[in-house]
Amino acid sequence: QVQLVESGGGLVQAGDSLRLSCAASGRTYSNHAMGWFRQAPGKEREFVAGISWTGSATIYADSVKGRFTISRDNAKNTVYLQMNSLKPEDTAVYYCAGRRSFAATMATREYDYWGQGTQVTVSS
Repeated sequence: QVQLVESGGGLVQAGDSLRLSCAASGRTYSNHAMGWFRQAPGKEREFVAGISWTGSATIYADSVKGRFTISRDNAKNTVYLQMNSLKPEDTAVYYCAGRRSFAATMATREYDYWGQGTQVTVSS
């Protein structure tokens, strides 16, 4: 079993940047694709970004493309989400998730384990 712990969330102003981290422990995760999702109050959880287990392939939601960057350091068992030019509509709880497969997908149901989430609030 792999455990995921997110960190790095907080309260920022529009236009600011934040970097989220997702630390994995337990059974190896280095051959798992990873993803970041978010859920705003009253809304369904939505895909943000995903990365293959080698880090060679990444995918992004259109709403964050060009502003967010996902990366991973398998030596540190950590996945990152660099968020730049933040907007109030980026406010949500951000979740890290793992998938026992090479490639990431946008489908929430295809991820096998999840972290507890970290709150990101962007004020206008």
